[in-house]
Amino acid sequence: MEIVVCIKPVPEAETRLRVAPGGATLDAEGVKFVLAGYDESALEQALLLKEALAGSKVHAISFGPAPRTEEVLRAAVALGADLATWVESPSGSAVDPIQVARALAGAIAAIPHDLVLCGKQAGDDEAGLVPSALGELLALPDFGSVVDLRWDPVTARFKFLRSTDAGGERWEAATPCVIGLQQAWNDPRTAKLPNILKSRKAAIAKHPAGPDLPGARSEPQGFELPAPRTGARLIEYKSPQEAAQTLVRILREEAKVFP
Repeated sequence: MEIVVCIKPVPEAETRLRVAPGGATLDAEGVKFVLAGYDESALEQALLLKEALAGSKVHAISFGPAPRTEEVLRAAVALGADLATWVESPSGSAVDPIQVARALAGAIAAIPHDLVLCGKQAGDDEAGLVPSALGELLALPDFGSVVDLRWDPVTARFKFLRSTDAGGERWEAATPCVIGLQQAWNDPRTAKLPNILKSRKAAIAKHPAGPDLPGARSEPQGFELPAPRTGARLIEYKSPQEAAQTLVRILREEAKVFP
C-alpha cells in the first residue's frame, strides 16, 4: 500500500510568539518549528499501517519555506517514513489553506497513493480545511475527524470511526481516499538516535509549487497577543466549605461572574 502523509511545521507549543512589525504576521525569528500534533498522529497511523501491511511505503510530503519544512520532513524520515517530498512555497508571499491544498495536490497527483493521510487540523491556524480541499482537488472521497482507522483485507476497504457532536459514525471506504485523522491507534513514537543521524543525509525530493498557483482567497488582517496574566490570589480558609464560600463570594462580588 502506498500511503502519503501530509505534514506541516508549526511553532513548538512552549514557544513565546511575537507579532512582527505591521501586525499582519508572526515573527518567525528564533522560533522552533515541529510537526503539527494531529499530523504527528497521522504519521504514526501511516507507520502502523505500513507495519501491518507487508510491502507498504510511507511518503511524507510538506509545503512550506526553508528551513522549517525540510526539518519536519527529516523528522518524519527519522520516525520511519520511506520517502519525503518538499513542496517549495513561493518566497515572500503569504498563502492560505486552499493554496496549500492546491500545491500539495499537484505533488500528490504525480506519485502513487492508495491513502492520503492528514492531521484533521494544524495547531497554528486551526483551519482544518486542507484534508477536505485535497479530496476535492484530487477527486477522491474524504473523511474528517477519523479515529480507529483499520484496513480490512477481506473487503479491501478501510474501516474507521468518525467522531461527531452526536457520537460516533462507523464508515467504510475504498482506496484511494483522503483521511483527516484525529487520533492514531497508539501515541506517536519517538525517533531513535541512529535514525535521526541517518535522516540528516536522507534524500528529499523537491517539487516547485509552480508559478500558476492561484492567489490567496483569504489573509490575516492582524495578530494580537493575549493580555498579560495577573498574579494568582490565595484564599485563606480553615475548611473546604469555607474556601468554596469565599471563592463564590469573590466571583460574584468582585469578578462579577455570577449575577
